[in-house]
Amino acid sequence: MIDVFITSRVRRKILVVFAKYPDFKTHVRGLAKLIKEDPGNIQRELKRLEKGKFLIVTKRGNTSIYQTNKQFPILKELQSMVIKSQQLSSAGKSKKIG
Repeated sequence: MIDVFITSRVRRKILVVFAKYPDFKTHVRGLAKLIKEDPGNIQRELKRLEKGKFLIVTKRGNTSIYQTNKQFPILKELQSMVIKSQQLSSAGKSKKIG
């Protein structure tokens, strides 16, 4: 359901992770392993989400660590949308047709 509004598959996966787990901190390669996507695509989407103030970045040496900006104005609404979207998709999968 959320895919109607967020067309980038990678961005959608990233949003789901950070919205569901707001205390989660990771770097690009760790996130790439978790969501099974290309690190280059993830890096591009993380930059967009950082620019939009959804993510906060801290530097540890040469590594950028990303985490949810808990002060993001619509974080609660986004979390609610992610949870409802996942409930709808799992309910749709559990229904048998025929």
